[in-house]
This record gives sequence, structure tokens and C-alpha cells, in this order.
Amino acid sequence: MVSRPVIVIAGLACETSTFTPSRTLAPAFHPRRGKEVIDEYAFLHPRTPLGDAAEWHGALIGHALPGGMVMRDAFEEWAGEIVGRLRDVLAKTAVHGLWFDIHGAMCVEGLDDAEVELLRRIRAVMGPNVIVSASCDLHGNVSKDLAHELDLLTCYRTAPHEDELETKERACRNLLDLLHRSCGVAWEPVRPFKAWIPVPILLPGEQTSTRIEPAKSLYDTVPEVEAEPGVIDAAIWVGYPWADEPRNRGAVVVTGWDEATVAAGAERLAKRFWDSHQDFKFVAPTGSFAKCIDTALASPLHPFFISDSGDNPTAGGSGDVTWGLMKLLARPEFQDSAGPRVIYASVPGPQAVQKMVQAGVGATVTVTAGAEVDHIHAGPITMTGRVYAIKHGDKDAVIEAVLQVGSVFAILTQLRKPYHHERDFTDLNLNPRGTDIVIVKIGYLEPELFDIAADWLLALTPGGVDQDIKRLGHRRIHRPMWPFDTTFPEPPDLTARMIPSSNKPLLPGPDP
Repeated sequence: MVSRPVIVIAGLACETSTFTPSRTLAPAFHPRRGKEVIDEYAFLHPRTPLGDAAEWHGALIGHALPGGMVMRDAFEEWAGEIVGRLRDVLAKTAVHGLWFDIHGAMCVEGLDDAEVELLRRIRAVMGPNVIVSASCDLHGNVSKDLAHELDLLTCYRTAPHEDELETKERACRNLLDLLHRSCGVAWEPVRPFKAWIPVPILLPGEQTSTRIEPAKSLYDTVPEVEAEPGVIDAAIWVGYPWADEPRNRGAVVVTGWDEATVAAGAERLAKRFWDSHQDFKFVAPTGSFAKCIDTALASPLHPFFISDSGDNPTAGGSGDVTWGLMKLLARPEFQDSAGPRVIYASVPGPQAVQKMVQAGVGATVTVTAGAEVDHIHAGPITMTGRVYAIKHGDKDAVIEAVLQVGSVFAILTQLRKPYHHERDFTDLNLNPRGTDIVIVKIGYLEPELFDIAADWLLALTPGGVDQDIKRLGHRRIHRPMWPFDTTFPEPPDLTARMIPSSNKPLLPGPDP
């Protein structure tokens, strides 16, 4: 009898825009191996319920900052190492389960469904009897093939993603529960029913935030379905709109032991999703960049946050579009150091940062930054200002330097970095709470910034993750698709597709 099942952890994650010229290379994944993988997740540590319930082996996980297309050689390098490490584990012990730690929106050069390709390579090594459970971002994409290759799958239920670790722990707990069902006198895998429904909706996360309706009520329905007798898990993916692959769209998956209940639960969620398709709105008031600045200047509320959303690096933007900073510095209100105090985060400029480091804090320098990757929307920006602060050793930016130009404090970085936390600013001797306007390359405000902001606006700015998704030029997504199409010849088919177990063939046919 198998007393403690053996579970391996592997996966690659990168939210990938195909509309940005940047490319994601192998080092961006910052891989963790072996014990490093276990150390990453406190719920798997020894003397925790999950940690002690199984024998966990870390193969390799790699989580890259969202960005442009993953280069094929990078994928092959890490996929090859994952397969090699799985072979090493299998040479020492039988393996019963795999936690597939992914995002769900990784685009790889020359591949259409990268997570499926990786999982097929893993299954080719581990065999058909290993049970696989995946955790995903709700902005991922679930194709029919991915639903087939997996035995269990779940995703976040909040956006912003305050339940990331909770979701990953749920994926592992569901896997362990399923393995315990399978551990008899001999190892005999037991697999649940899976209902998959594609939903012809593809919207930015900024229009599907669970902070507001209708997404709030939609996702409140998920645990209700999950609580039905015979259901293991229920999940809704809103999809990822800044990539152009056939799998990009909304999806619902429900898993469980009672086929009728599983199918009914999936159809309930899919109908609720579709019935709301015209109600999704931006999570905050929107406007042009100029209008947002005008509003912030006129407001008595400070700090006033503005999202420079088109180049958001945590949605896949290159991060080095200079358009917003150029427009900001051209405003007469900020020409003098006594003007309204503004923080702008951020623009990469490795040579500019090095020049500022050499000059030192307090020096006046002229530097050029940005547009090394994405020069479609604006060219490099040249600025003269005072070096206000320098910080070394950031895990993403490596070196950060603040240049004061008039009353604007522009953060320049050696490598691109998202600014989500108060300490990201205070570590640079900047006080966002005491600043008039804070402009961040972001979509919806992450929780800490949301709590700090006295008010905020979402600026509809250009970039690789443009919020006006209709002007990006999708060619390969399924049509009709809301909001690209506002009329449908007939209502979408929201009946449950029962996906066979991973050890049974998927019947050929279109992925509608």
C-alpha cells in the first residue's frame, strides 16, 4: 500500500504579450530547483499538513516577469532540464503525482499552446498513470487540449490576485486528496470528470476586476458551485487579451465525481459569465493621459494615482515606452521644482543609470533612457536633472536611480521593474503618501497602492498591452468574440464538453 504518495513539482510561467516587441530570454525565468522549489511554498514545508502528507520533490519551476514572446531556445532549455530532472527522480522512486505550477498565458516562439507542449513532454517521461494538478492565473487560457492533459485544474478567484498562494495550496490539496483515493493495495489512479466550456469573451483584466461588478458576483458564484456534492473544484478563466492565439478567450472548468452535477455547475458558471458580457466596465474612471493629469491637478485629494496602463510590465508590456514620461515633462506645471510634486515609475535606461551612479546623489546630469526595445510609440527621452537617489541590489531592476526634473521625480532602472508596493518608493527616499501625483505603469492598482491612493484614474495610453484591445490587430482568435464582435449570428454554445481522462484519447474535432 502506498502510505505517502510521491509528488513532483514542475512548471514554467510567463504572461506573454504578442503585441510588444520585447522578447523573454532564458535568464528571465529565475529557475528554482530541488529544495529551492519546496522552500518557495510555506504550505509544503515540513510539519505542515500538506508537507507531511506526501514526499515532495522539486524538479524545476521558472516564473518570469510578464513580457514579450518567450524565445524558443529559452523554452527548450528549461523544458529539457525539467524532463531531465524528472528522469532523475523516476530513477530513484515511483512518482504518483505532479503539481504543474504555471500561469496559463505563456506564448513561445513557434508554439501555439506552450503549456500543453510542456505537459506532453512531461507525460512522455512520467507515463499515463501519474495524476497531474495545475494551478493557473485567471488571466490564463485553457484550451481543450490542456483540459484533457490535466486531471485537476484550478485558478485564482481574485483580481488583483490576493489569493495566489491559496490557489496553489488548493491545487496541491486537491491533488493529494485524489492520490489518497488512488492508493489501495496497488497503485491505481482514479480520475474525476471534467467539464470544459469555452466562452467567447476576451477582456482586459482592468475590465474584469473582482473588486467591482459583474466580476465580483461572478466569482462569488464559484465557491457555491464548488460546494455542490460531487464537485472537487470550479474555476473561471477570463483569458488573456494581449496575445493572438486560438486559445485566447474565457473558459470554465468544473471537476468532480458526479458527472451530471459537474456539467450543470459548469453550465451555470458559463451562462452567468456570458449573461454579464455587456456589463463589464473598467475598474476605475478612464481618460486620455492629458485628461487624467488635468483631473489630478484640479483634485483636492492627494496622493492622486494615475495608471499609465499601455506599457504595464506586469501585463506583458516592455516597460520602456517613454511616451508617458515625455508628455508629463512637457507640461508647464512641472517645469519648476516648486511645482506639484510628481513621482513617475518607471523607465529602464541602463546607460542613464550608470551615468547617474558615477555622478552620485546631488549631481546634475543629462541622460537618455528608454525605447531600447519598444520604440514604436516614442523614441528615447533625454532629460537634465538632479540625481535624487540611487539604490543597488533590487531583484528585478538591479539598480534604480531617481532623477528630479523640475517637480517630477522619474525613476530610471537598469532593468524593468513593476512598482506595486509602498517600499518600492520609500526605499528610494520617495514618499508616495506625501506626493501630489503618483504615475505608475500598471493597470488596476495593486492592493497596497489602492489603499494609499486618495483617488485614481486609469489612463488609456499606448503600448504593447493597450487597453483598447480592438486596435491591437488580432488575427487568430476564434470569432465571433466579444468585444471584437458586438453581434452574434446565434447564441454561443455553452453546453458542457465532458473531457476524457488524460490516459484516454481526446476525440478529434474542432476546438470551437
